[in-house]
Amino acid sequence: MAGDVGQGDELEGLEEKALKTGASKLYVMHLQDDYVDNYIIPTMKAGAIYEDYLLGTSHARPCIAKGLVEIALQEGADAIAHGCTGKGNDQVRFELAVKHFAPSMPIIAPWREWDIKSRDEEIDYAEAHNVPLRINRETNYSKDKNLWHLSHEGLDLEDPGNEPQYEKEGFLEMGVSPVNAPDTPAYVTIDFEKGVPVALDGEKMSAKDIILKLNKVGGENGIGLLDIVENRLVGMKCRGVYETPGGSILYKAHETLETITLDKMTMHEKQKLSITFAELVYNGQWFTPLREALSAFVDKTQEKVTGTVKLKLYKGNIIKAGVWSPNSLYSESIATFGESDYDQAQAAGFINLYGLPIAVQAMVDGKK
Repeated sequence: MAGDVGQGDELEGLEEKALKTGASKLYVMHLQDDYVDNYIIPTMKAGAIYEDYLLGTSHARPCIAKGLVEIALQEGADAIAHGCTGKGNDQVRFELAVKHFAPSMPIIAPWREWDIKSRDEEIDYAEAHNVPLRINRETNYSKDKNLWHLSHEGLDLEDPGNEPQYEKEGFLEMGVSPVNAPDTPAYVTIDFEKGVPVALDGEKMSAKDIILKLNKVGGENGIGLLDIVENRLVGMKCRGVYETPGGSILYKAHETLETITLDKMTMHEKQKLSITFAELVYNGQWFTPLREALSAFVDKTQEKVTGTVKLKLYKGNIIKAGVWSPNSLYSESIATFGESDYDQAQAAGFINLYGLPIAVQAMVDGKK
């Protein structure tokens, strides 16, 4: 079973490969809409970011795993196997999702059971058994691609002292280096309804199509590159380079709209809980009561997050160029430096009461 979450031509030739390597049947499940609507958008609305990473691999796994279990149960399978390594996060994400939908289903992870210890040995095994590969030893980055992002790990990136080869032909797949981006900025306008993107540049379309179009314009302008050493769930640090052009734009637009539509206490509490939300997604705990409860909280906060955001894209930078909302809490007549009806004299009483605990503490300390 393969889940189509937008990895494109990686799915080409998969049936032939599956049958030649021992499978009796191949299912390719079309999960793109489900992935966007039920995993990407809820995570984006939460503002969930894990150590600057926009969770592109993380929230694809529960979506794929849910489909995997559906097929396994449909076929009457007596076990589920996956190809994740024993060092990575994905083994946890897949298996926790399997446990949620099929708690008694045995899980087989060859990487943890066989004597294969490296990617080179994996290639040796594939070549010895005539398994067709689309990579070679020189380009054998560990990559994960879907409609939201592309990740790169391994090879020269394993040394944090090495600069990523952004300008090398073929390294970046979703865009260009900011160095090679146009000298003229591009503008995008995104409309939201209750936190969900519903239109791009005035044209109504699905959230999936908005992401795909933002990927194109964002990639062309060098948007969404991230180079981090992250803390993996299994305990080790790992260096990764991510391309998330459309996602980076969408997060920025959504955050910008929230600055004028959320009240202070809700915004600050949501920012704190977004860290917990991100950790749940990263750690494979999508199908948990806490994640569901946090999503319910997020949905409540999004009831007034409706409006339009305009952004300027220029050589890797996302620059705010305007924000409007019928639910805006920003009042120019109150915030203005010009004349207004605001009574500034009232601030004195507020400060006296707000500072009372400090004054009392100082008097007590003075007596001592």
